[in-house]
Amino acid sequence: MGKLKFSLEQYQEAAVTYRSDLLMLPIVGLTEILPFVTSRPGVRYSERVGDITGEAQFAPYDPANVTEFDLSLNFRELRTYFGSVVANFEPNSAIGTLLGQGATKGDGQMSVPTALHVLALIAKSLSHKLNMAIWSAVRNPKGNTTQDLFDGYDTITEKEIADGNISAANRNLLQLDAPVTPANAVSVAKKILRAMDPELRGQQCYLYCTQDFLDDYNEGYQMLHGALPYNTEYGKTTVEGSDGRLVFCPLQSKAGSKFFHVSTKANMLIGYDQMGDEENVMVKEYKPFILSYIATMFFGVQFESIDPRRLLVVGLAA
Repeated sequence: MGKLKFSLEQYQEAAVTYRSDLLMLPIVGLTEILPFVTSRPGVRYSERVGDITGEAQFAPYDPANVTEFDLSLNFRELRTYFGSVVANFEPNSAIGTLLGQGATKGDGQMSVPTALHVLALIAKSLSHKLNMAIWSAVRNPKGNTTQDLFDGYDTITEKEIADGNISAANRNLLQLDAPVTPANAVSVAKKILRAMDPELRGQQCYLYCTQDFLDDYNEGYQMLHGALPYNTEYGKTTVEGSDGRLVFCPLQSKAGSKFFHVSTKANMLIGYDQMGDEENVMVKEYKPFILSYIATMFFGVQFESIDPRRLLVVGLAA
């Protein structure tokens, strides 16, 4: 079989024809965290999100009983930032990567790479950097990495703590006083569970944490409860005593974080646009044998609410 080659025009045609798919691939590629957060498409620059609460309630019938409805609007801003990438690539190397997956053997010949496959390979690779920055990113307009594009969840958390909006007094912060180890991980998990607001505890929640914490929990659970008749498996998926509602969500992107977070999927927002004409994908010739994959997109994260009924932050001990 001869060497596969695609012209610049074929790459450009694929970029135009499959623009929406290529723009979506970095988002779809966030496979580690995407199942545990809520996607908000169509957010260009900013959108107001948050809670609307009130204190009206039913009471025994009385025509003279009139209550002033105290409407509370707690808005937050889900901000997406405009980012770009210019990735120079050598087409034959990219094709070689795809062919190395067995595309020329047996039935694989029926799915020999096209120019679209090469562009998709590049687009999906962008999601790895987004995933690793999802908690720790710090917005720096003069930066040149994904880490500089937006404020991650941890960065937002630190700002809210500094402003006094997340605190022990507000019941949305639990500060641990000792590092987590296998010896205390189970008691730490129980402490987190008991610190949750009753309304939060009554919902399906995720404990966004490190893999190390889950390993410590499993190790500690075996040491404490190895003889229990119902302890039939080593890997735990939920915190003991939560009635299955507090689910462990260990993330590689949480490594090195100062915080664990407890929240619902609906409260953890990832914003992007995908609907406007400012986001684009194109291919241009950089120099002989080298092409440039050029793309722009909006991206950002936010908590819909930091009310204790929606969020509990766990501050880790140094």
